[in-house]
Amino acid sequence: MGSSLAIHLKTHHADLEITALDNLHRRGAELNLPRLKSAGVKFEHGDIRCPSDLRFSKTDPELIIECSAEPSAQAGYGGSPEFLIQTNLNGCYHCLELARETGADFIFISTSRVYPVKRLNDLSFHETESRFVLNEQQTVPGASAEGISEGFPLEGARSLYGMTKLAGELMVTEYADAYGIRTIVNRCGLIAGPWQMGKTDQGVISLWVAAHHFKQSLKYIGFGGSGKQVRDILHIDDLCDLIDDQIQNPDQYSGRLFNAGGGLGGSLSLREMTGLCQRITGSTIPIASSVDDRPADIRIFLTDHRNLTAYRQWRPRRGPETVLNDIYEWIRREEKFLKPILASVS
Repeated sequence: MGSSLAIHLKTHHADLEITALDNLHRRGAELNLPRLKSAGVKFEHGDIRCPSDLRFSKTDPELIIECSAEPSAQAGYGGSPEFLIQTNLNGCYHCLELARETGADFIFISTSRVYPVKRLNDLSFHETESRFVLNEQQTVPGASAEGISEGFPLEGARSLYGMTKLAGELMVTEYADAYGIRTIVNRCGLIAGPWQMGKTDQGVISLWVAAHHFKQSLKYIGFGGSGKQVRDILHIDDLCDLIDDQIQNPDQYSGRLFNAGGGLGGSLSLREMTGLCQRITGSTIPIASSVDDRPADIRIFLTDHRNLTAYRQWRPRRGPETVLNDIYEWIRREEKFLKPILASVS
């Protein structure tokens, strides 16, 4: 996400001086370095867990986009959550401290995972041949057939990852109030597109396309093992368009929080994604089935972005088929470098 945002903004605003900071912890992240250099984006090897790493420049930043995170909803289960907490929670705090000291504006990339798992899974739904579908009539505020709006209740457990991002949102709100920082919070649905190094616990769209291209096996996990669980998909370029608008119109957005995602029209079940991958790649691969649910898994999540659409006329312009096609073309184009990473995922 960070590399795509940096390149998009530099491409559309050549006069901006943009620096991307990353610790290159995620395998494949190093492949972004030539792209950043070619686009004119400076790169700093650093870690937001270390406050001193953020003081790499003598020039104060005017804007900080905080999109660094350990993004897996499975993180911390069965082991220590230390890396998750230190990166997502303390990292956000360190970035906010930099904003406080320099007066920089602050855009926080949050997640739909802030919404509680049990409340989501208890919503009324029905089943079709290919997917689970939310019913229009729901007893929980903020829920409808269109998905989950910002008014959905936040009481309840949401995953360790979701907790860190919700806590980050609260810190952003308090820093804005206490120190007069202009802030924006975007609760994003499932983000996908080229250059996302998909793994079994995060980046499912890239994982699915890569498995079909490299002819590896996959598995439907949980909710009966049918592959009918549903997510809405937001193309990274649609997110870039939104952030670009926010940067150009900070006073319009300052202090606001919005859901941003693909919505009902931009959603797929795993079963539907399999069919689309087969059509795009021309490959059919074995897909196993496991009925065992994983911690924090969700049957259906759809981002209701109607508040944002009404406020700024933003809406996703690239649907799921575009997302999968773009990922497939990227994998084909960069296969030499990606095969050791994406073809070895277990």
